[in-house]
Amino acid sequence: MRIPALFAVLAVIMPVMGHAQESPLFDPSIKHAPKDGVVKLYGAGGPHTAFQKVADVWQVKTGQTVEVIAGPERKWSPMAQADADILWGTSEQSMTAFLETYHTFSSDQVVPIYIRPTIIAVKKGNPKGITGFDDLLAPGMKIVVTEGAGVYNTSGTGAWEDVAGRLGRLQDVTAFRKNIVTFAKGSGASYRAFMSEDADAWITWPNWPVTKSDDLAAVALAPERTVWRDVNVALSPDADPQAQDFLDFLVTEEAQAIMKTEGWVR
Repeated sequence: MRIPALFAVLAVIMPVMGHAQESPLFDPSIKHAPKDGVVKLYGAGGPHTAFQKVADVWQVKTGQTVEVIAGPERKWSPMAQADADILWGTSEQSMTAFLETYHTFSSDQVVPIYIRPTIIAVKKGNPKGITGFDDLLAPGMKIVVTEGAGVYNTSGTGAWEDVAGRLGRLQDVTAFRKNIVTFAKGSGASYRAFMSEDADAWITWPNWPVTKSDDLAAVALAPERTVWRDVNVALSPDADPQAQDFLDFLVTEEAQAIMKTEGWVR
């Protein structure tokens, strides 16, 4: 291909490529102005219950207000683009995806603050007597996994595959996959699917059996099977001054003791 012709092709392709990479949630008409006297944290569900416990303590200590806003990103994205002091990501890949939408925040502002392991959530009382990963390979076992499916930003994306493939045995992934009854978009959807499908197991994080103890129990994975992912935070450069104070408190020994009750460790 001649050079002029190549440039002509690139001139057509490059704008299309740039448009394809643009986040569908990003709204350029929204002005980011978080300074309103309230520390606002936004992120996916999971860490929010432990964050709220820490926030409750901090608010009593300081008299300052913290709002923890969690759930599917589409529900809070316009608000976060307008007034988020802090974003949290439930994994590194989740935060990287967030940064495509929240342009005030950048990768060099991201700080991992806690980490937690994958576990097996089972029905309360563990009626199938599941003790570890190998039990999930038995024919007829009903497993729920969490996946982004290319359209949903969730910490669970790929976690089940990483667990199943940790020992480098293709047959483990194959047998495990045959028992998956639902690929759910997000942990909240996974919990609902676990209940509605009358499932036996769900590869997830420790906070879910803690916060849903009426329905779930946790079974630990062996160390050689366990996958760890962090929760991380990013502070807006335009944040309320007290937002940094809250982040500092969030990693104190007092806060660590609270976070550990839901499986988060440093």
